[in-house]
Amino acid sequence: MSDMTGADLVDLDLSADTKEAAARALAERMAARGRVTDLEGFLADVAAREAQLPTGLDGGIGIPHCRSEHVTAPTLAFGRSARGIDFGAADGPADLVFLIAAPAGADDAHLTILSSLARQLMNAEFTDALRAAADPARAAALIRGEEPAAGDEDSAERASADGEDSVAAPAAASAVAATAPATGEPQPSAAPEPPFRIVAVTSCPTGIAHTYMAAESLENAAREAGVEIVVETQGSAGFERLDPEVIAAADGVILAHDVPVREKDRFAGKPTVDTGVKAAVNRPGELIGEVRAKAARGEATAGGAAGSAGTAAATPVERGGEPGEGYGTRLRKWLMSGVSYMVPFVAAGGLLIALGFAIGGYEIDKAPSVTDHFAWAQADSWAALFFQIGGVAFAFLVPVLAGYIAYGMADRPGLVPGFVGGSIALTVNAGFLGGLAAGLISGAVVLAVQRVRIPKALRGIMPVVVIPLISAAVVGFLMFVVIGKPIASAQEAMTDWLDGLSGANAVLLGALLGLMMCFDLGGPVNKVAYTFATAGIAVSDPSDSAMKIMAAVMAAGMVPPLAMALATTVRARLFNAAERENGKAAWVLGASFISEGAIPFAAADPLRVIPSSMVGGAVTGALSMAFDATLRAPHGGIFVVPLIGNPLLYLVAVAAGVCVTTALVIVLKGLRKQARDSVTRGPGDAVPSTRTPGAKQPVSA
Repeated sequence: MSDMTGADLVDLDLSADTKEAAARALAERMAARGRVTDLEGFLADVAAREAQLPTGLDGGIGIPHCRSEHVTAPTLAFGRSARGIDFGAADGPADLVFLIAAPAGADDAHLTILSSLARQLMNAEFTDALRAAADPARAAALIRGEEPAAGDEDSAERASADGEDSVAAPAAASAVAATAPATGEPQPSAAPEPPFRIVAVTSCPTGIAHTYMAAESLENAAREAGVEIVVETQGSAGFERLDPEVIAAADGVILAHDVPVREKDRFAGKPTVDTGVKAAVNRPGELIGEVRAKAARGEATAGGAAGSAGTAAATPVERGGEPGEGYGTRLRKWLMSGVSYMVPFVAAGGLLIALGFAIGGYEIDKAPSVTDHFAWAQADSWAALFFQIGGVAFAFLVPVLAGYIAYGMADRPGLVPGFVGGSIALTVNAGFLGGLAAGLISGAVVLAVQRVRIPKALRGIMPVVVIPLISAAVVGFLMFVVIGKPIASAQEAMTDWLDGLSGANAVLLGALLGLMMCFDLGGPVNKVAYTFATAGIAVSDPSDSAMKIMAAVMAAGMVPPLAMALATTVRARLFNAAERENGKAAWVLGASFISEGAIPFAAADPLRVIPSSMVGGAVTGALSMAFDATLRAPHGGIFVVPLIGNPLLYLVAVAAGVCVTTALVIVLKGLRKQARDSVTRGPGDAVPSTRTPGAKQPVSA
């Protein structure tokens, strides 16, 4: 640890007032030591990690961290803020800020040291000592473990002993049971009940900090509750699998993770709390109480939801929401689960349909089935084949949407009623809205059935027979008899309203859709607008207004990455080397209608990039509507321009939005650069006359 931090990497009077400024101040100390080779590239990596999940922790701690190719050796910088800095913790700003930088190929030894530090952050004596440290050398010595905090001598021994006990306790309990007399004589009534046993897994995206802090927090809470716990940390330094006997003896499971749990099916059939890693850091006692309550009710997971190895098959939204989250946040996660699985069907089916139109013309939708007539040498037969395959793929949209919304809520048991409900939504012409309703109802029904306490002998058939049977029957009844027709009527009314839009109303709708497409660049708001558009054309004969909406949505989605690419070309000195390289890729991504190509820029400078993108997207969406551009394909970017109605004006709309966004980004970044230069020089300093034209200048993160 001695080479990872030092007094020169400690700032006890951190003056930054934002997390970005704090990261920059500490990163500059790393760069001065030669540990960071590209300051702006490293800060972009820090910002990208922060965008995944805020790194603020309860207790006034902020721990921004990342792996980066711009880091030469594992390094830690520490800052102490008098006024506090918001890192997204529930209990307020952080006064202790730890910036951890790990190389892309950091070795296990260094990562183990960092994980030990992360565990120390859960120690009140350690953090209190850092708050009381009078000089940087004392703080650095505390972090390195060379100088104990007040009271640490005893607490360290207790923690060591407790840690050994927590690992050995299940085995010890088994040994006691094995040596108990087998005489059949009654045991004394005063014999204590065996402790509740928990196994847990913690893992976070980088596997450096939160993984180990969550483990320490759970272990501390378990000791206070009189519960035995063994934690498997799936961090960057690898993981040591829990002993199968320990898992078998456990009464409950806690999975605290933000990335898929490896080999998740090991824990099938036990009461399980599945939540995010920060929940284990901030409220471990609640999680322990929740898993004990599930065990008392006889609840258990249905099976290995993550597939054979518990890895690649994990859902992007693996859980239905943490217990402490509001309903709105949980609802967003459920809906995003469905949309995430639906989008590949949209892309594959839509592009096949577009290819069919490109080869055979718009009359290809009236071609006979290729099962009855297919001529290998005729282009029209191939066009009909592509069109009909795409139509089959499109037929899965609503069932997949409903099925995986239910999956996001209730895991695998939600799939059967979700798919059934989604198919019924198509049958009764309830469409996209019906699919949303079917998914939410299916998840709710499964969760309700799972809460019913049943005899242990029947639990084995619950996930295979009872839950699918009851949930599919209930959802089918509701969709066919109760809500299907009203939703179908609402869908028809909305379609009629869209068909009636013209003039200013259509332009305003296009501007709104453009704003939504560029707000979060592939996130929930973007997906809502995109799903709204694709649902309108996912029929055999889409209306003219539906095709106009699809055109506006795709045009606006192309704007952010194309604008960032253009900005890095026109004013390269406003961007760092990594951003300039990303700009080259953004040309292709933008042209292909992949809005996510602008995410690296937005993560590094959200206050300038996102508003600029939204303005450009609104301009493009409004112009596309005003030009009456239409599009039958849901994807493809410039590669489906031949299928666009009024293609030249459509390209003008895209170009206008790109130019607007580019101009705004350049102006805003330029103003910030001037402000930073003036602060650096001081109010009365003259600009040096020897400044070299074109020299690389500091840029924003």
